[in-house]
Amino acid sequence: MTDTIITAEQPRIAFHDGRSIPQIGLGVFDMAEKETADLVSGAIQAGYRHIDTATLYGNEAGVGAGVRQAAQEYGVPREEVFVTTKLWSTDHGRDRTLAAFEKSEGLLGLGPVDLYLIHWPSPERGLYVETWRTLIELKEAGRILSIGVSNFNAEQLERLIGETGVTPVINQIECHPAFQQRELREANARHGIVSESWGPLGRGNLLADPVLGGIAEKHGRSIAQVMIRWHVQSGLVVIPKSSKPERIRANFDVFSFELDEDDKATIAAMDASDGRVGPDPATANW
Repeated sequence: MTDTIITAEQPRIAFHDGRSIPQIGLGVFDMAEKETADLVSGAIQAGYRHIDTATLYGNEAGVGAGVRQAAQEYGVPREEVFVTTKLWSTDHGRDRTLAAFEKSEGLLGLGPVDLYLIHWPSPERGLYVETWRTLIELKEAGRILSIGVSNFNAEQLERLIGETGVTPVINQIECHPAFQQRELREANARHGIVSESWGPLGRGNLLADPVLGGIAEKHGRSIAQVMIRWHVQSGLVVIPKSSKPERIRANFDVFSFELDEDDKATIAAMDASDGRVGPDPATANW
């Protein structure tokens, strides 16, 4: 080992299948393949134990390499790192799903995938239930340890569960102070589904927000750290993304302060029905 590993008491969120997920993960969307291995390895050295990628991101091989690099350089075994990847919409349907999963599995090169998600429901394709049945099959074969979804609304979740009898362990959704998704989070909770936030910083749109700036100044923290702490205290799994090592480390450094009731009330008041910055899952058809 060449460097000291930074450790932190990171909470884990329980799944209904008996497994659990580290609450803060590194999102690698838009991370260049050639940089991914070093950034992932550095994040693991900084204390991360959860990496979130997808077929769409084009960097699954780099994620796998980064996990192996961290094992070699920092002594963090692969078993301690939770890796998520996702199935893209053009691969819906049983045969395409099997082929796409095998490709992701090979690119990662890490053995069984910790968590595999349907990235978007793409309702016009009409294949997300068939696709979900295929994920169930892969889990039963031991090739995936937990299965879930991303960007599903309450109605789509009801259909998935009703037609297959199998409930996703997690639903990864857009969520941030300006778009808090309370109703969908409540729907997830009714089914025992964990809510996970993508775009937790509002895709950068909130990093100069004066309200959040006031809370950050009060705690001697950055606005990004305040938002990530809000996700943590809200019981959400959160996957901030950055390609800058110093920001990756800062985004994980949120366990030594706590938002108070006034802070939480102030952030609650920021929620807006038109605060979405990504596509609407009800109409997004990739």
